Amino acid sequence: MPDLHRFLSIYLNDHLTGATAGRDLFRRVARSHRGTPRGTELVALAHEVDQDRNAQVDIMRDLDIRPSPVRVAAAQLGERAGRFKPNGMLLRRSPLSDVVELEAMRVAVAGKAAGWEALLALAAHEPRLRVDRLRGLIDRAHDQAGRVSRLHQRAVEELAPRALGL
Repeated sequence: MPDLHRFLSIYLNDHLTGATAGRDLFRRVARSHRGTPRGTELVALAHEVDQDRNAQVDIMRDLDIRPSPVRVAAAQLGERAGRFKPNGMLLRRSPLSDVVELEAMRVAVAGKAAGWEALLALAAHEPRLRVDRLRGLIDRAHDQAGRVSRLHQRAVEELAPRALGL
């Protein structure tokens, strides 16, 4: 049976891979919405997601776990590859793009929250995992989930009129 440190090393590197892809996704979506009604909220979310990724790196450092540069690079490439998907439009942004991107953001935030919750459960066995910090990260992830969900709902409501050119 592997020891807890080895398990945490694998687990946290898995989550760092996702956090890196999520950070890049949030940044890209925020950039593409500058000057729009959603822009301010998306910039704030991107900033928080960046802080959360930094918090994960700090937690890894506290546990003497080194981030895998190969996996971080793979996450960045994966996020970029995910941009090239058919969206029904060749030369301009599809109204569907907002909906699909916000759905990906919802998944990213849910995965992050689950990761923080797992670490909180393991904190009883690893004293370097700070319960107060993890609870704060969990609360912030739940807040982010609600905000992204509301943005998604608005994008879905706008989809038909935009698709019809109204």
